[in-house]
Amino acid sequence: MAIVLCAALSAAAPLRAASLGALVRAYPDQLAGHDEMNLVWRDGTRQKVSGGNVNKSFDEKLRNASILDQLSLPYPKGPLTSSPAPQDDPGRFRNSEFFDKMYGNCEMGETRKHLTNVKWLPASGGGFVQITTVNGVADKLRAVAEEIERLPAKIKRFAYPSAGTFNCRTVRDTGKRSMHAYGAAIDLNTKFADYWLWSKAGYRNRIPFEIVAIFERHGFIWGGKWGHFDTMHFEYRPELLMD
Repeated sequence: MAIVLCAALSAAAPLRAASLGALVRAYPDQLAGHDEMNLVWRDGTRQKVSGGNVNKSFDEKLRNASILDQLSLPYPKGPLTSSPAPQDDPGRFRNSEFFDKMYGNCEMGETRKHLTNVKWLPASGGGFVQITTVNGVADKLRAVAEEIERLPAKIKRFAYPSAGTFNCRTVRDTGKRSMHAYGAAIDLNTKFADYWLWSKAGYRNRIPFEIVAIFERHGFIWGGKWGHFDTMHFEYRPELLMD
């Protein structure tokens, strides 16, 4: 048994290093590196990447994710070829300590200090949204808006008006802070939204992939690729999109 466990750990080591390396590359202004056991922040803070329990259930990871849990589910780039399985939720495991340090704790007023207004499809009457400037997220969302604005009207109508960006709230089924609480997420037009808690017939999506592809190019993952689907939701998680 010990030999099998050691072999499994050895096999997992390159994957761990690659995932942590992608995380560091994704947030160069915040992270200085890692030693496979700890993330090293640019201010010198060291954060453990493992919570110690390697046998967590899916629900335990949703409610108490380590850094490694956060990186454990691969995000499928490109068009979906099939509906996500019930526990295919890449990006829904989130380590609160990590995101609180990066974007600030909204309950303490820290996140608001970094928010700015971004024009959202202004030529189409999309108005403004509030988004964080940390990690250049606001600039990336501006680029997304400019590209979506150039799409045909029959496609871009799915993207506006926005249903919201910054909101200091938790996720309904986990009790953990949403990426909206960090000003790093946007919801699109609720008229075309499908959400797992609303659905009685299983997975459904009406968001055109042309919109999804633009978001992914700029570092945002899509909730339509989750088994617990939320098709209007996009959040900035570039580490899950890096090769």
